[in-house]
Amino acid sequence: MSSAAAAPFWRTAGMTYISYSNICANLVRNCLKEPFKSEAINREKVYYSLSKWENGKPQKPTLRSDQE
Repeated sequence: MSSAAAAPFWRTAGMTYISYSNICANLVRNCLKEPFKSEAINREKVYYSLSKWENGKPQKPTLRSDQE
């Protein structure tokens, strides 16, 4: 048995596991009925803060979203 035959289908398709997982998660979210669908879509959003550093000290952070 060759190692290519044992490879997961997402790997042979040239995808990473993260991209495969994101596609599957989007499919599941789109199949949900309301109100579960809108709740799941809202949980998908990610927020983070970004601080620039000057002279070894962080400046005021800015809030960002992955949807930008």
